[in-house]
Amino acid sequence: MLSMIRPADEQELSDAIKDALNEQAPLEILGAGSKREIGRPMNTSASVTTSRLRGISLYEPNELVMTAGAGTPLSTVENELAQHNQQLAFEPIDPAPAIGQEAGQLTCGGVFATNLSGSRRIQLGAARDHLLGIKGVNGRGEIFKSGGRVMKNVTGYDLSRGLSGSWGTLAVFTELSFKVMPKAEETRTLIFFGMPDKIATEVMTRAMQTPYEVSGTLHLQKPLALRLRHDGLRNMGEALTAIRLENFSGAVAGRAEKLKEAFAAYGDVHELDHDNSIEFWGELRELSFLQGSKDPLWRISTAPTDGPRFTEVLSSFMDCRTAYDWAGGLIWVEVPSTTDAGAAEIRRLLASLGGHATLIRAEPAVRATINVFHPLEPGLEKLSTLLKKQYDPHGLLNPGRLYATM
Repeated sequence: MLSMIRPADEQELSDAIKDALNEQAPLEILGAGSKREIGRPMNTSASVTTSRLRGISLYEPNELVMTAGAGTPLSTVENELAQHNQQLAFEPIDPAPAIGQEAGQLTCGGVFATNLSGSRRIQLGAARDHLLGIKGVNGRGEIFKSGGRVMKNVTGYDLSRGLSGSWGTLAVFTELSFKVMPKAEETRTLIFFGMPDKIATEVMTRAMQTPYEVSGTLHLQKPLALRLRHDGLRNMGEALTAIRLENFSGAVAGRAEKLKEAFAAYGDVHELDHDNSIEFWGELRELSFLQGSKDPLWRISTAPTDGPRFTEVLSSFMDCRTAYDWAGGLIWVEVPSTTDAGAAEIRRLLASLGGHATLIRAEPAVRATINVFHPLEPGLEKLSTLLKKQYDPHGLLNPGRLYATM
């Protein structure tokens, strides 16, 4: 069991990193540890948690901005926002239940460090697009600040967004400022059943191209739709395709009717009301359709039009179960357990189609022997190496979690 370091402020964190640097003792960086099993296994001397760096230090509902400590539970933030009918518009997902961990443990720092965003990303951007400023400590133990509390505060390189998605390998966040947005007055979801992947992707991409401001699309193959917690949808026993609309009540009702007319040729269109829609998209944030399995799980990013082709070819030589988000641009794929979790086949296929793949769920022995995150192109690898040398030159922070050499 690794010793756990729990700094109470930035200075304690800085001192802890400097001490580890003097001893050449690499550190595991975490918030609540809910995503600990994602990435390559690491060989570290101690763990540093930001769990004591918590609390909302600024919230201005009229200015749509909040500042919170990195260890602040996401539930605390969302409960406070809900009192003012506001939200994190990028609806961060919680992958913990899909990898066998407890749900609801996300922290603010973890959300932005991993940049894992939900279905609304396709309309309103990723987590990093909502980040205004950060405070943190780098691998030298230096305290730094970047950005601020308004959008127009950056000249040159946007360090805040650049560090988002670095998975704790460049710096440790201590405080974050981010945009918030009002909740929609009403949400409705149009549901189709039994569509094959190619037709479902066609419907989702067409829906995103309409002027009706679709805020989320999802397609689940039958085996994954059968894992939904929503009784009515699960009991249909078929593949499911969902299109979400959010806006003022009058606008949503009219847009839903127009979309039903536009897609009438694709079969019966069912509709979830506001409460059922909130329940449905809420469970999707916990990836309910990917729970209950220990098979390797991949997160694939590719062009929406290439998604069905990817699945078709992959399923021709291995059993797989697939879900499509972001109108088909994000694919979740469960594959059989093998020595490399299907990495060679998946990445060879993506080399021809375009895109990249991240292994989200697999046994430690598998994650230790392959590239969990997609191999970097030479130019991007060079840039990433330079950033690592600048912010963590001694490889102290989460060493090897992303790549064996970083």
